[in-house]
Amino acid sequence: MPRTRPDITVPDLSGKRVVVTGASDGVGLGLAARLAAAGAELVLPVRNQRKGHAAVGRIADQVPGAQVSLRELDLSSLASVAALGQTLRDEGLPIHILINNAGVMDPPSRQTTVDGFELQFGTNHLGHVALVAHLLPLLRAGRARVTSQISVAAGAGSINWDDLNWERSFRPRRAYAQSKVAFGLFGLELDRRSQAGGWGITSNLSHPGVAPTNLLAAQPHMGRDRPAPQIRLIRTLSRWGAMGTVETALLPALYAATSPDARGGRLYGPDGFGHLSGGPAEQKLYRPLRSHEDAERIWRISEELAKVPFTAPGPRAPR
Repeated sequence: MPRTRPDITVPDLSGKRVVVTGASDGVGLGLAARLAAAGAELVLPVRNQRKGHAAVGRIADQVPGAQVSLRELDLSSLASVAALGQTLRDEGLPIHILINNAGVMDPPSRQTTVDGFELQFGTNHLGHVALVAHLLPLLRAGRARVTSQISVAAGAGSINWDDLNWERSFRPRRAYAQSKVAFGLFGLELDRRSQAGGWGITSNLSHPGVAPTNLLAAQPHMGRDRPAPQIRLIRTLSRWGAMGTVETALLPALYAATSPDARGGRLYGPDGFGHLSGGPAEQKLYRPLRSHEDAERIWRISEELAKVPFTAPGPRAPR
């Protein structure tokens, strides 16, 4: 007897402006389609405009009448992040949901961003930190839900405090895990600071489990000319039901970002064995994410590195 695929009901998002990074394919594209189907007005900031236009076409095919528009964003460039922030602030529309979904994983050798940071730390973490800072007035205006996508890798990760950029000894997987621990700590600290400062923002975390997405596919722009070796195993296990699919992997972020039952400062992931697949559910914070002192430390360091001080926001913009 075939198993029932897990799913959730998304509330009506008509009149809500939603920004999703990394939505040109994979989990991000699936998220965007589900949000569009719920009536959201979608803004998709993408690095590759060709892939972005193809994604908009696919969403339009699935959701006739979908409200979707593209913006340019390269998270590995702080100047690009700042430009997007300026563009959206100039538009002056409140943002009600921000899903920080984009990321890179396991470059075959150490690479750096435009600004000189290790690629994974600079893109997965610092780029999104800067994005939140630049959009803060619009997030306040929309009393936004901010959901930041981390990874099961964060559970066994740590912060290499003495060498955040992995200049002395680069290990791709450890650097990836660090980027997700740092980003998770930031997301939790954002919720704490919002609650303490009355910013009106709710911030939580999600992770997709493990699924055969394009995260490990060939990525010529970061030096990987063929898929990572483990992708074949992940695809096989996904077909057997031991790991998730793209359709199930998007559910934790979708739930965290839209459900009235999802709360700030919490982590949502698949509820199956090892939290690798299944329906979305709250789970215990990974040990590396539990230190408030580490969260405050990475917040301060990130502000300095990304050059985006989170100054006290001014009055909320009109809705």
